[in-house]
Amino acid sequence: MFTEVLIALVIGGLIYFLVQRSRKQVLKIQDGWWGAGAPPDGEEDVTICPFKVTTSDDELEDLYRRIDQTRPVASLEDSQFNYGFNSQYLQKVVSYWRNDFNWKRQVDKLNQYPHFKTKIEGIDIHYLHVKPKKVPQGTTAIPLIMVHGWPGSFYEFYGLIPLLTEASDPEDLVFEVVCPSIPGYGFSEAPHKKGFDSVCAASIFLKLMKRLGFQQFYAHGGDWGWLVTTNMAQLEPKSVKGLHVNFAPPSKPGLSVVLSMMLGRRFPKLFGFTDVDIQRLFPCMEKLVVESIKESGYMHIQATKPDTVGRGLNDSPVGLAAYILEKFSTWTNRDFRNLEDGGLTRKFSLDDLLTNVMIYWTSGCIISSMRFYKENFGKGLDQPHSKIPVYVPTGFACFPNELMHTPKAVGQTEIP
Repeated sequence: MFTEVLIALVIGGLIYFLVQRSRKQVLKIQDGWWGAGAPPDGEEDVTICPFKVTTSDDELEDLYRRIDQTRPVASLEDSQFNYGFNSQYLQKVVSYWRNDFNWKRQVDKLNQYPHFKTKIEGIDIHYLHVKPKKVPQGTTAIPLIMVHGWPGSFYEFYGLIPLLTEASDPEDLVFEVVCPSIPGYGFSEAPHKKGFDSVCAASIFLKLMKRLGFQQFYAHGGDWGWLVTTNMAQLEPKSVKGLHVNFAPPSKPGLSVVLSMMLGRRFPKLFGFTDVDIQRLFPCMEKLVVESIKESGYMHIQATKPDTVGRGLNDSPVGLAAYILEKFSTWTNRDFRNLEDGGLTRKFSLDDLLTNVMIYWTSGCIISSMRFYKENFGKGLDQPHSKIPVYVPTGFACFPNELMHTPKAVGQTEIP
């Protein structure tokens, strides 16, 4: 009798262990409070208020005064963008900004879509909410949240919004688009307390979508938006019906990733590498190590002492523009480092580039946006979300000139 009971307990324990092991892991987080001081008693105000981007003559006069007082520094001969933003070309950009750029007109462009603010976990969250004007008969608009990164903003989606919300064919799908500003970016209030990382942002955006009435929705993210939307899918896989990202480095490179980098060039099929993967990854030292060192200095600064350099950028519009726009040059194509103008206007207009800079300048958010690196990297690379797969259907757009190439075989997402 005792033996039978013992065997039953062992078998039962084994079954329990296997069931628990097979269960999908879900990221967990407690509600936070990121407002100033202690949280108030009672329920949080869930009011949604319309918001408009505004400007004033005083704001522009202050900007122009600071631009006029900038102290130009000559670039080294034949340096192009290899030392950072070329000073000679910067003067041309600044001259256009000072004399030709029309911020008031760009403010009207920003306000072509409805903006709102609502308070979540103690801070005001800014977002666009764009509904399709016409939904094809027999269909419903598909809710989609799109999250930006650094040094971007909600404005980076303005070219996509009409493509998503306006059906060019009666059989096309249309989307109801929500584009929030990450707390500390743009017109979202910055957290007042330490510790606000991507998982905290994900939790807030899940609450935002539910406040807007969406129990299920799709998500897209690039740069930091990749991690925020990925965390959203890890926190509530039943809410996120599908995920699309255009940046997905391994969160925590394991032994298989290391081996693939060591042996993948010689045995590509063993690691599932394509010809494109081989071209973009090898020689490994040059493509992954040297290039990463060349382009990641900003990351180390922002992940350690963001407030120091941020204070200077917050005071100088020219310094801010140089710091931000240099990324739009090199991150578009690393070969642009060898051009006198950094190839800056080959893919963008100066009006669009300066509009993004002005969002940072007028909101005074450069320091708080940089702190997001400190909060995420400061906790180390061994965070719970780095160990949990993504179980929702996931798409990954891999563009040819990304600074860091991620082969499909190395991706951390798990698509059932």
